Amino acid sequence: MYVLNARRLFIHSTVFALALGVSVFTYAQDASVPAGGSSSTKSDTGAKSSKKSKGTAADEKGEARSGSASAKVPASDKMFMKKAAEGGLAEVELGKLAAEKGSNDAVKQFGQKMVDDHSKANDELKSLAEQKGVTLPTKPDAQSLAFKARLEKLSGAQFDKAYMEHMVKDHTKDVAEFKREAEYGKDPDVKAWAAKTQPTLEGHLSTAKEDLASVRGSSQGTEAKGMKKGKKTASGEMPSK
Repeated sequence: MYVLNARRLFIHSTVFALALGVSVFTYAQDASVPAGGSSSTKSDTGAKSSKKSKGTAADEKGEARSGSASAKVPASDKMFMKKAAEGGLAEVELGKLAAEKGSNDAVKQFGQKMVDDHSKANDELKSLAEQKGVTLPTKPDAQSLAFKARLEKLSGAQFDKAYMEHMVKDHTKDVAEFKREAEYGKDPDVKAWAAKTQPTLEGHLSTAKEDLASVRGSSQGTEAKGMKKGKKTASGEMPSK
């Protein structure tokens, strides 16, 4: 009887131990898996989050560098760069128009020279502005656009005269501004670019004055011939062919 009871006790103990072991194993397995997903998913999500944080930090760092570079350029130099960009774009637009509509060969050649020289200067200034973190205008100023619209309505000698007069006036102002920047500019790179470009503008001004004198001479000669022809017609004489 005692042996039978001992056997029963042993069997119950064994069953209880097995049940307890299964429960412990199940609990341990459940505890290793976080709610809402597997441990590997959590690890992947953490890695992606870390990469995203690093990328955001790098972007912010790049923007900070750009903003910092722009902040280092004095306001007077920034203003010069922006005005020079607007003026350069205007010279290219008007130059294209002169090369196309000019009736005088000198005017057409001058217009093409404006396109070539100012396109080059514009590219140099754009590159410099990118290095400095300065945003430049992408079109001419309103006054230049208004003049272009007026110029488009002219033709012949009137067009040539109006264009060359504007070129003399505009380049006189440009030379003075570039000379001022070359002498008193604070940013060394902007100052150097102004000094480098100034001689080209001075050459433009000199040529513009010569072409304007030529255009005015041609215009006066044409007007004189017209007046002479009109007088002969009024006196009853046959106009010369």
